[in-house]
Amino acid sequence: MQDHRMETFLTLCETMNYRQAAERLHITQPAVTQHIQYLEAYYGCKLFSYDGRKLTKTEQAELLERGVHAMNYQEARLREDLRLRRAPSLSIGATKTIGEFVIAEHVSRYLEAPGNRLSVDVDNTARILERLNRGKLDFAIIEGYYSRSEYEDCLYQKEPFVGLCAKDHLLAGRTVPLDELWGEDLLLREKGSGTREILENFLNERNHTVTDFARVTSVGNLGLLEQLLARKKGITFAYAVAAAGSDQLAPFFVEGLELQREFNYVFLRDTGAKALVELFDSYRP
Repeated sequence: MQDHRMETFLTLCETMNYRQAAERLHITQPAVTQHIQYLEAYYGCKLFSYDGRKLTKTEQAELLERGVHAMNYQEARLREDLRLRRAPSLSIGATKTIGEFVIAEHVSRYLEAPGNRLSVDVDNTARILERLNRGKLDFAIIEGYYSRSEYEDCLYQKEPFVGLCAKDHLLAGRTVPLDELWGEDLLLREKGSGTREILENFLNERNHTVTDFARVTSVGNLGLLEQLLARKKGITFAYAVAAAGSDQLAPFFVEGLELQREFNYVFLRDTGAKALVELFDSYRP
């Protein structure tokens, strides 16, 4: 059971504002201060400091935050196991490409087992990792960047990263130099997306940005993005699997962009979640 002072600590980590934390917890602001001071005395370190008027977390606070989320996750799993004592129930996250194009058959096979239960949260990399950090997910399957120092991980599969366009687009099936693309309209995933981050990093390494394209349109919905590509409203960059099942899209290739990216299982350290990853993975097609 979580100490109420830890709840205050986590709330302050989320709000980074003593007044807002007090309002959310329905306690006074001095009480928030007292709870934090108690924890600082207990652990013998400073947890928060001010940089000018901005409240910041110390390295020790970030370490404590990760540890508390891990403990909360373990307690929630234990409560669930004690209550149910029956077939496994998993809560997993998947980034959008993986959720929409990769894991359908895998999930289907898991659900074929009598009593198996599953909740799947599909969102961009940043939001999935946020839910994982808060102990809301057992594990996630991630296509984007994450800190290997903060999580345990293991490989799900590798996938080529390519350009995508309509099947009758002039680029379809071709390999072209990067400079040939600047006259194209770019359809770009929303901020926090793994595919967007990969493209931006590739361009930055070559002293370019997405603004070098003729026009940039941000699209957070993959279904809409596919429709716009099919109608030749632009090009995008994504994983080859996104076009594999489509009769409207085709890949194209950029000189120097020969990337194979990993799709990885990602989970909190020291939580026992790896056993749940192995359980789910045992149902792989």
